[in-house]
Amino acid sequence: MAMKTTFLVQTFVEKRKRLQPGDREVTPTESGALKKAEAMAARLPGTAALKVVADDETGELESATILAQFGQVPEDFAESLTGG
Repeated sequence: MAMKTTFLVQTFVEKRKRLQPGDREVTPTESGALKKAEAMAARLPGTAALKVVADDETGELESATILAQFGQVPEDFAESLTGG
């Protein structure tokens, strides 16, 4: 079981006056995800930088951590990552 860490930026867009997940973009490093999320938040309602650890073979999620949030992010976003 080989665990793989992925850093990504989740964008949020406003549709029908509600925040919805937009595009997701993978970055090679944690600092890259933080910088990209902060920069993208200047032109979007909100973004979040994430660290995701999953089994490389099965894709089973071990953990998902919010590194930072910029702008508007849905209140239940953290809960949605853990399936809660």
